[in-house]
Parts: sequence; structure tokens; C-alpha cells
Amino acid sequence: MKGVSRGLIIGISIGVIIGAVLAIAALFCIRFRKKRAQIGSSCSRRAATIPIRANGADCCTILSDSTTGQESPKTSGVNGMTLWLDGTKRRSVVSASGIPKYPYKELQRATHNFTTVIGQGAFGPVYKAQMTTGETVAVKMLATNSKQGEREFQTEVILLGRLHHRNLVNLVGYCEEKGKHMLVYVYMSNGSLASHLYSEKQGPLSWDLRVYIALDVARGLEYLHDGAVPPVLHRDIKSANILLDQSMRARVADFGLSREEMVNPHASNIRGTFGYLDPEYISSKTFTKKSDVYSFGVLLFELIAGRNPQQGLLEHVELAAINTEGRVGWEEIADSHLDGIYDVQELNDMAALAYKCINHSARKRPSMRDIVQALSRIIKLRHSRKHQRKALPTTLEEVSIDMDHSEIHTPTAAHLRGESIDSIADAPED
Repeated sequence: MKGVSRGLIIGISIGVIIGAVLAIAALFCIRFRKKRAQIGSSCSRRAATIPIRANGADCCTILSDSTTGQESPKTSGVNGMTLWLDGTKRRSVVSASGIPKYPYKELQRATHNFTTVIGQGAFGPVYKAQMTTGETVAVKMLATNSKQGEREFQTEVILLGRLHHRNLVNLVGYCEEKGKHMLVYVYMSNGSLASHLYSEKQGPLSWDLRVYIALDVARGLEYLHDGAVPPVLHRDIKSANILLDQSMRARVADFGLSREEMVNPHASNIRGTFGYLDPEYISSKTFTKKSDVYSFGVLLFELIAGRNPQQGLLEHVELAAINTEGRVGWEEIADSHLDGIYDVQELNDMAALAYKCINHSARKRPSMRDIVQALSRIIKLRHSRKHQRKALPTTLEEVSIDMDHSEIHTPTAAHLRGESIDSIADAPED
């Protein structure tokens, strides 16, 4: 009896041990498969840190000068994953991006054998194309024998395959045939913001429109920083990379230099455009969201002053800041093309915001979410003032009627108008 009991105990013990070993092995296999799946997913959507300097349709080439030096392919510190995708792997990722692939011959016909040039950037020429569907698009072609441009091409396709917002340029397709690399975008009929600020062919932008453009760009960047998962750093915000549609709505373009925030932010070489580069990025070689904020601040001052960094914009701003103390008195830098037709309060509010954005200390700069709220507040106050002005004549008419029915001496209409305006100015804001 004792022998049977002992055998039973031994058998149960062995069974428990075998079960535990099998359970541990199964758990290990499950974790291994999950890890492989996560790595595969990360690899399929990760954008490499690739520089691009193309300015899009109707670009202003004077602003396309970027810093020299190539960022060499290297590995990221994130999960030990390779930063650069190469060869067959890179092509398969592009194919899986969800962006349609166009046949070379179709784009050749649509551009009349690539003769409809509308712009020229560092990436290569940009063509206007009329598709057989009736749709008008812009085709950006990679410059011949440009290895750097090929990396730029891969990044734009991979990133824009997952980024969708009304204030970002839409990539509708790409082409990889006959040794050519082309990107197909929605056609932005009013070209770049730079062309409107600096080209003699374009009429000057009104002040009201400049504020709306600033808000559009801010919303696009806010989406990249706070709406995209993982967040995306644009890394080349400038007036030449802001495109305008037929309604003059602004969209952020050119994502070849962009990278996901999760990718190692340290760079061996500084990439971007002189004049727009964050001083803290230059010294630390670490690009952050606040580096995009700095570039956006420079863009705001471009909209206010109508001059670019290559024309001494920031020196102009710093001289003005001595008198304004960063708050009021910014009218002295207003674009002369505005002919004085602008709202002084709006200009001072926007300039004060821009000055916060270019603070040399990144931590003192506002976030893009704060910037969107500030610009939205400027436009809200504009509408409020317009409604008050519309209501003013009605009030005066009622006063006039009362005066006709009374022989009591009352102040003149002009005096009343002055008092009404003063009361509006002194009224507490909501």
C-alpha cells in the first residue's frame, strides 16, 4: 500500500513539473511572438530621418537654401531598431503605405512629357498635371542621381500615408518606374506663401488673410505634435513650405526632413534652413517640438514684416523689441505693402506671440496648442469688434430720433460717436 502511495505521489509530482515547464514554454512563445509583431509593426510605419528642401509648386527658390552636410545613415537608440530602411525592405514599406502607385506613362501624358514646370526645388522640378479623370495634381520629381532625394521620397510616402489633416498637404500617389521617383500631390492653385510675400507677380496679402494663414499653419503643426500617434516633428517650417489652395487656406508641405518624435532626436549634422533654425537645436543637435515652435515664430514675423531671415528679419525684430519690450509698438516692423491697413491691436498681439516663440530658451516657448488658442482668440476678438461696430449706427439712429422729439439740448452726434467708441474700448473683455 505504501508503494502504491509513493508511486502516486511521484507521478503527480512529475506531472506538475511537466505542466509547469509546458506553461512556462507557452508563455515564452507568446511573448516572443508579440515582440516580433511589435517590431514588424514599428518597422512598417517608422519614418527615417531624411532631409528634404523642396519647396513645392510655385516655390520661392531664394528660401530653399538649407544647411550643408549629409546626415549619415545610422541606427536609432529606440529599441535597437535600424533607423534607415534600405533596399527591398524600404520598397515594401512604401508599397504598404496605402498611397496609390501611378504608372509612369500616365504621369508622362498628364504633364505633356514633363513640360509643364511650375516650380523648382532642391528635390527637383514640380509639374502641373491634368489627369484623365479631370483631376489637376502637382507632380514632384526626384532630381536625377540623387541618393539623398530617394531617402526624402521614402520618408514623404511613409509619413503622409498615415497623416491626414485639412492643414497638411495631401499626397495622393507616387511613382517608382524607369529609375524615376515622383510624388503626386493635390494641386495648390495659389502656390507658396513665399511667392505671395516676395514675388512682384502676386498682389500683397491683406492683414486679415495673414492672420488666418498663421492660424491654419498653427493647426497643422498642432496636429503633428499632439494629434499624430506617435507625434511628428516637421523640422523645416518656412514660408516656402506653406502652400495655399484656391480659397487661400494654408497647408503645411514638404515632410522629407520630418521624423517621428519616438526616433532618436540626436543628429550628427544640423539639418534645416538657415534663419529658421532653433539656436538650442544648433548647440545641442537635439530637435524637439519647441524647435518647430521657434521656426513658426520666425514665420509669424515674416507675415508681419514681409521680409525673410535672409533679409535680416531677426535683426530687425530684435531692434524693434528694444522699444516694444516684447509687447506693444511693433507697428514699426509692419510690412510696407500693407500701406498701414491693419489692426494695430492684432499686429501687436501676434508680434508678442511670435516673440515668445523665438525665445532662446526652449522651455519658455509656448506649445503649438497654446499658439492655436492665442491666434483663435485674436480672430474671435476681431469678430467681436466688427459686431460692435455694426451695432453702433443703429444706436446713433435711435438717439437721433429721440433728439427730434425733444427740445432738450443734447451732445452732437459726433460727440456721441466718440463716447460710444471710448466705452467699447474701456469695456471689460469676456
